[in-house]
Amino acid sequence: MPIDITVHTTRTETADDRIDTGDTAPDVHDLAKTTRIGVVLGGRYPLTLCGVSYILEKEHDHAVLAVCTDATSTLEAVERHRPDIVILDLDRSATFNVLRRIHHQVPSARIVVLTAAAEYADMIDAMRVGARAIVGKELPPDAFMTCIRKVYTSEPIDGPSGDGVIREPHRTGASARRKMRQLTPRETEIARLAVLGVPTREIANRLAVKQGTVKIHLHSIYDKLSVGGRLGLILFARRHGLA
Repeated sequence: MPIDITVHTTRTETADDRIDTGDTAPDVHDLAKTTRIGVVLGGRYPLTLCGVSYILEKEHDHAVLAVCTDATSTLEAVERHRPDIVILDLDRSATFNVLRRIHHQVPSARIVVLTAAAEYADMIDAMRVGARAIVGKELPPDAFMTCIRKVYTSEPIDGPSGDGVIREPHRTGASARRKMRQLTPRETEIARLAVLGVPTREIANRLAVKQGTVKIHLHSIYDKLSVGGRLGLILFARRHGLA
């Protein structure tokens, strides 16, 4: 059901609303400044939704059209508002159901899935059913907003700003196999544990090494495979048989 937050639930504008700039039509640069990106939020946890809503509302170019706490109300809000962006933080079953429904009913909506580190492996396949990006909740607010804007403009999410974000799967083929062969036996062992969701501290305990050593190995793995953090590693492993 929708969360009773007046600033969100009383909105009547749609994602295509424009700010009136006068009698003459705005040029391309003015339009870019006045376009508001309409967003619908759907998630399990009101506190998380309020936090994400607060971050979005601070941005002059974003409009939170609805905040919902279950799959049904999320789908209804998407159908009603036709948003540019849908951000989901539901459980796996509800996320996949909503993804498929939105993909068919409002194909223009770009969907971003939020996930915690422990849920990465469960949510990776969301990319196959319509998600434009999977975003780790550990991402700082500025990096989160950069991701949302890039999803809206269909820009690639690469480099340091993409750490903790996956936008699209890596391609299969000889290039991936060459990258995997660059890993040392120890790196391969650590990568497999990381893909299984084993925390860094536990990996260190299992291998009888310091956490700092594991982190060094992980960063080396990310560099060699050209992935953005642990989430990127999980997706790479799913696509190329590392796990």
